[in-house]
Amino acid sequence: MTLRILGVDPGLRITGYGAIHCSGDGDAHVIEAGIITPDVAAPLERRLGQLHAELCAVLEASKPDVVVIEELWSGYKNPTTAVLMGHARGVLCLAAHAQGLPVRHLVHSLVKRALVGSGSAGKDQVKRMVMQQLGLSTAPEPDDVSDALALALAFANIERTEARLGKLGIALSR
Repeated sequence: MTLRILGVDPGLRITGYGAIHCSGDGDAHVIEAGIITPDVAAPLERRLGQLHAELCAVLEASKPDVVVIEELWSGYKNPTTAVLMGHARGVLCLAAHAQGLPVRHLVHSLVKRALVGSGSAGKDQVKRMVMQQLGLSTAPEPDDVSDALALALAFANIERTEARLGKLGIALSR
């Protein structure tokens, strides 16, 4: 089974995205990757509108089968940041839903575990695995793009593992 996956690392300043194509045997390659940068000087509602419009354009161009968005994480010291990120995630989810695409959510520790084998892996370890699994000679930049590609790859790895275990009658718990 082949699958096109769009990973999205949400942000109000920079949203990274990365679309990959995965074959049934585990091979993956990049279709498209980049960043969306809403005008930080614009009011919140305009930035959200820009984020929505630009992600809709990315969805049209990359034609994914599924969209994977990083789950909201925020330390207890930054509740305002969490609320603002929730706005961004909501707009991104809406863009995917409006195009009839399923949306999956992954926490960053699960992404690290699916790529590196440890939920506490460092950003450099994750970047190296992204490069290795996608056959890239240089690390995707900025980090938002690398993170988005990591989301897409982690989802592909998890889906492949669940399919293999399902054939054995074993359910994977997240």
